[in-house]
Amino acid sequence: MSTTSIASQGRAYLAIPGPSVMPEAVLQAMHRAAPNIYAGELIDIAASLVPDLKAVARTDGHVAMYIGNGHAAWEAALANTVAPDDTVLVPATGRFAHGWAEMAEGLGARAQILDFGKRAPWDLDQIADALRADTGHAIKAVLAVHVDTSTSVRNDVPALRRILDDLDHPALLMADCIASLGCDRFEMDAWGVDVMVTGCQKGLMVPPGMSFVFFNDRAQAVRAAMPRVSRYWDWEPRANPQEFFMYWNGTAPTHHLYGLRTALDMIHAEGIEHVWARHTLLARAIWAACETWAQTGPLELNVARAEDRSTAVTALRLGSPHGTALRDWVSEHLGLTLGIGLGMAPPGDPAWHGFFRLGHMGHVNGHMIMGLLGGIETGLTALDIPHGTGALEAAAQVIAKG
Repeated sequence: MSTTSIASQGRAYLAIPGPSVMPEAVLQAMHRAAPNIYAGELIDIAASLVPDLKAVARTDGHVAMYIGNGHAAWEAALANTVAPDDTVLVPATGRFAHGWAEMAEGLGARAQILDFGKRAPWDLDQIADALRADTGHAIKAVLAVHVDTSTSVRNDVPALRRILDDLDHPALLMADCIASLGCDRFEMDAWGVDVMVTGCQKGLMVPPGMSFVFFNDRAQAVRAAMPRVSRYWDWEPRANPQEFFMYWNGTAPTHHLYGLRTALDMIHAEGIEHVWARHTLLARAIWAACETWAQTGPLELNVARAEDRSTAVTALRLGSPHGTALRDWVSEHLGLTLGIGLGMAPPGDPAWHGFFRLGHMGHVNGHMIMGLLGGIETGLTALDIPHGTGALEAAAQVIAKG
């Protein structure tokens, strides 16, 4: 007889903020023998991805595709635009802004970090002061994380563009949309973003392994003036390939291309505006449940104001050791995996056990979110963690009213 918990049988639900739930259609598209990488349909598929990726990013600019995760996209964006001894300004609202800054420093740049903590968005006045003080324009780029996956803080990218324009500062505006693309509203050209990076494993609903750097003509001019660019990271041949292999600087990520083609078809069939509205509705349902639980007991949304929260990921505080206990319980007893409190406290620090995160990005719908919330409520009940009542009803009201 199995010793596994009775209610954990059946399909597991990975509710972490990436890799996200993958559609069956994507998995089926990838389930095939290795294709020819020199001729045939794969070449046409790769070319077809370019306009559809740009449509999701809302840009008429350029896109370079890489085999790698989001960290690869960070390095690619920097390698094409930031030289050793250049300075980058990094407004930080979580672990991933610091990670991008560390990447820049690893390439020999200087990172000027403005740390705004882990619970609120950028202080735009402080950013404006830093840029205003840079009278010699030493700052070559602002590394702006749109949504920090660790904290679920969403930042105001268009407002940052307005600051740069008002000050007539020439720094490139570079946005990390790894967590947000295809979930939270993002409009590259309308918002005046020069470079944007993302990965395939969140809103794009494909297994980890591909990343993308979008860039406009202004960023391309900076690239052209660079003293040198790594041959592998150089976005020029990838964005303007003369031959198929130049998209990748080598062998193509064959099966990812089939999966991504299907995922983009699904996004465009739904319509990006509808995709954004769906994520907003489902996020509001999650927040309604969490706010209800928070009326009694230790649970607390990491970001107080709804307008500052991502619609793709929600970070929660439950107090040590309840966060880890809840994650362990729902995994063992329900087959539900919640995200760790990444970057909220260092591993080994007892406070690390007091956080968890919910991923609600990509291929999710109402019944999945209600199931996620029901699983959390079951865990809170089983562990005797105090919490307010009526959370599921509050979430249901949000979804029912649309």
